[in-house]
Amino acid sequence: MILVDTALARAETEGRPIRVGMIGAGFMARGIALQIIRYTRGMRLVAIANRTIERAIQAYTEADVPAEAIRRVTSATALSEALAAGAPAVTDDALLLCAAEGIDVILEVTGAVEFGAHVALAAMQHGKHVVTMNAELDGTLGAILQVYARRYGVIFTLSDGDQPGVTMNLYRFVRGLGVKPVLCGNIKGLHDPYRNPTTQANFARQWGQNPYMVTSFADGTKISFEQAVVANATGMRVARRGMFGPTVPSGTPLADVVHDLYPLEALIEGPGIVDYVVGATPGPGVFVLGTHDHPRMQHYLNLYKLGKGPLYLFYTPYHLCHFEVPNSIARVALFGDQVLAAAGRPMVEVITSAKTDLHAGQTLDGLGGYMTYGLAENADVVYAERLLPIGLAEGCTLRRDIPKDGIITYDDVELPTDRLSDRLRAEQDALFWGKPATAGASEGQYQRIAHTE
Repeated sequence: MILVDTALARAETEGRPIRVGMIGAGFMARGIALQIIRYTRGMRLVAIANRTIERAIQAYTEADVPAEAIRRVTSATALSEALAAGAPAVTDDALLLCAAEGIDVILEVTGAVEFGAHVALAAMQHGKHVVTMNAELDGTLGAILQVYARRYGVIFTLSDGDQPGVTMNLYRFVRGLGVKPVLCGNIKGLHDPYRNPTTQANFARQWGQNPYMVTSFADGTKISFEQAVVANATGMRVARRGMFGPTVPSGTPLADVVHDLYPLEALIEGPGIVDYVVGATPGPGVFVLGTHDHPRMQHYLNLYKLGKGPLYLFYTPYHLCHFEVPNSIARVALFGDQVLAAAGRPMVEVITSAKTDLHAGQTLDGLGGYMTYGLAENADVVYAERLLPIGLAEGCTLRRDIPKDGIITYDDVELPTDRLSDRLRAEQDALFWGKPATAGASEGQYQRIAHTE
């Protein structure tokens, strides 16, 4: 990003690099580690926490950090000593990084809602900015986490590189031109809600990825979260449950078909919509459709090859995931700039639909699993109908049978006990909708998180 490179170079020259603690050491996190260590001036990856320490060590050694230079730490004192000595530290205790002096920004790369909530809240309580690649966390609890970020005087934001961050950068660019964004779109190559970790195992193995994460992309859960967080940052909505999600012949240029894919009235009436398209190129890119109300500016846009309108297409043909994450960290630490964050009351949520016939007594598995898939729905509908956010579905026990493609509500499940994510969600509901949607919840029960965590 323009400005970031020169600011990072200055930080390097002046001997004040941004000190990053990373939570997670999976496929994406190891790419980030390589990018920061080898290719990002003005930034240091000073510590990595992962439940399997060997994976954290691997993240360093894959970036050519000698194994003998890495310190395993199990206490705050040991971590402090490693940081003071400039030695890369690894631990299986993420909360050590959240509390440590000598770390400026926590980078959370887990994809887990409950664990991510603990990390985010603990880091912010200790005065640390949080950059996350966890759209699932933000799409479930982003609004209340922004409240806590403001309370503690820090920033909580999603990152560049993932499609929501790339979309938000494009949205800001388009809006800055005086063009009104009316659709924020995402380009997918596949959408099949019935995919599962078994069907996706070979693809996951080929690329060294987690089959559950790969499945969440294939079954539509990930696209639903990605578009939900964009909606919550921009004030947009979905035009219908699950979005339109039109499919075009593979390889079809987006510019050739985009004007005919969505009903015009759904775009220009109201705050605009988020949606996606399957099969178009450039994939996996993002796009924004916008309008302009001034005839002279319409003339200029036509001159500059954007067409006669009423819709003007802007797109970014790629998203480079871990390559771009250091930009996010620099934007936060050096400029106080959020990449993407919930702007207030949630606009779009991701609800839980049955991937197969489910039965009373079953315990729901996680995102990208065998039992459920996510659908984007407008938040007011979710709250009014007490629909279960899929970010909270894992570990819930069914009270009754649910048919394939049935929508699961709070009334259909028993929630696990004593989850921070449920308490935060109930507080979010109470703050933005007047009372918790959670079955049987008492409003006063959820106002004490800051005092108990």
